[in-house]
Amino acid sequence: MKITLRHIRCALGVARHGNITQAAERLNVSQPAVSAALNELEEHLGQVLFVRQRGQGVTLTPFGRLAMEKAQQIVANVRELENLANDDDTLAGELTLACFEDLAPYCLPKLLRGLKERHPRIEVTIREYGFDQISKQLSNGNLDAALSYDLGLPDCIQSTVLCELPAHALLPIEHPLARHSEVSLKQLCEYPLVLTEQAYSSQHFLDLFRFHGLQPQNVSRTYSFELQRGLVANGFGVAVAYTRPFGDHSYDGQALAIRPIADPLPLQHIVLAQPRGRCDTPLAVALREQALEWFAQSPGFDWRT
Repeated sequence: MKITLRHIRCALGVARHGNITQAAERLNVSQPAVSAALNELEEHLGQVLFVRQRGQGVTLTPFGRLAMEKAQQIVANVRELENLANDDDTLAGELTLACFEDLAPYCLPKLLRGLKERHPRIEVTIREYGFDQISKQLSNGNLDAALSYDLGLPDCIQSTVLCELPAHALLPIEHPLARHSEVSLKQLCEYPLVLTEQAYSSQHFLDLFRFHGLQPQNVSRTYSFELQRGLVANGFGVAVAYTRPFGDHSYDGQALAIRPIADPLPLQHIVLAQPRGRCDTPLAVALREQALEWFAQSPGFDWRT
């Protein structure tokens, strides 16, 4: 048996979606045909590419990750050859892009619209994850790129900084601290603190307090950033955040007061994380260029502090 583009594209589809059935639907072929292609490819290579987990999809083995990096290069070269034959330099192909779930609604739609206008033949599959899943999916080779904060990212990626964000305090609009032009972490410690219970997030913010010798005594946690903002806006406490949407209101319309933090705190980075073996493909470069351009031109990510 010889390895064909059919084998390679089926394997890449499964790696991209983490699921044989979903890959088959995307490729417009039957699920048994995709399974057969995987079995034939693994038999020819003499090693397992995917770990099958009943009811949980598939994940790449270490050998599978290396093989899929080579497969990506082969498909990219084939596309270049096809474009050369057609005298067409339009980029075409598929990308799987993850985004940290709190960032996705604010930056992903317009960024992808710009990419689509510039490269209409690039198809992007979107995944929304927390920090822990982004790290896992990048490590497993299931993503072409991820848009996230620089927290918990694996060593196997190349990280491009898109913008830097200062921390700021979230306060109810009638809060006593809202009368100040800036607030200190010590002042915030005097009130209930609402944290987002996401991997790496709550610990990161608690470490900011501890670095300055402070220990918040009254801490409550919620999973989503928007619920955090809603609780603060409705008087359940104060918070510290980097993300700041375009309107300083919670989902239920309550106003928030946003104040800079007086203490010296490190800036947080929004980055585009790309596996090192895939970061130089034409599609990866196009995505990176679009992301850099969009963040550079987006006044909303100055965060109006």
